[in-house]
Amino acid sequence: MIAPADLEHCRNVIRTGSLSFHAASKLLPTAVRDPALALYAFCRLADDEVDEGTEKGAAVIDLQERLDLAYAGRPRNAPEDRAFAAIIAEFDMPRALPEALLEGLAWDAVERRYHTLSEVRDYSARVASAVGAMMCVLMRVRSADALARACDLGVAMQLTNIARDVGEDARARRIYLPLDWLAEEGIALEDFFAAPEASPAVRRMVRRLLSEARRLYIRSEAGISALPLSARTGIFAARYIYDGIGGAVRRNGHDSINFRARTNKAQKIKLIGKAGLRAAATIALPRSPVIYAKPLPEVAFLVSAAADMRVAPPTRMDGLMVVMTELRAREMRKQRIEGLAAE
Repeated sequence: MIAPADLEHCRNVIRTGSLSFHAASKLLPTAVRDPALALYAFCRLADDEVDEGTEKGAAVIDLQERLDLAYAGRPRNAPEDRAFAAIIAEFDMPRALPEALLEGLAWDAVERRYHTLSEVRDYSARVASAVGAMMCVLMRVRSADALARACDLGVAMQLTNIARDVGEDARARRIYLPLDWLAEEGIALEDFFAAPEASPAVRRMVRRLLSEARRLYIRSEAGISALPLSARTGIFAARYIYDGIGGAVRRNGHDSINFRARTNKAQKIKLIGKAGLRAAATIALPRSPVIYAKPLPEVAFLVSAAADMRVAPPTRMDGLMVVMTELRAREMRKQRIEGLAAE
């Protein structure tokens, strides 16, 4: 399916760029691990271009063009693109899923801020749960209930990332905490950007975010029993390793301004062992009724797209078109200004 040289390139990208996923991926069966590495390499490349590059808007526009080419069966001549096109063909990947990721990256490029926890979950659905839904497709799991729990896991992971990176984001003038939480704590955003500190108020917000993540981690577990048996240890490992980052934030007193929490190799090995035990237990235990809980409202469009193999609802596609139009307008203004400066 995926050319061996392209797959090896994707392995190297993940080996150096996503340590937590690389550790968990070793526990997945080959039939899932190889396309998953290719999928993550494509997503990681796009995320890095938007998160770390200086031409964020251009990077998102370029990504949309790459998606168009991949879905047309004419991928750009790059290992990640060729591998992703092979995944589309083999697994009939619903286009709404990578386009949801594209929309989240576009929100980053226009520096969108989020006023409520629901809006933060909207963002997390796009940049994380969309990948979780795509992972289910790679496992050939299309159950709406299993997809809903996979999306829970994606939101939980992204909330953990946000909680870990509060200081790093603030120093780059980024904010992903709900703005209404800052208002409740009497924190002016510009003051926080100017001098981020681990005040009791900031620590409370980090704790609240991790509490929501923990709730979703626990709820996500019910869906793992619906996955292929050979994949369960790997998914439990991803769940525990990311939650372990949240645990490190807690041990630092919820100070993610002065510390960037991480798990070390010994901790990862211990968490992987725990994942193996939990996966083994799913063989004998009855399926938890939690699996039938309704999906978060913010991820329902992903569940529908992956389970029913339909395009995303028009309202969501309209949102993508709006933000892409804004990006293109920004890029045109930027080019005009640069042209005038050069004259």
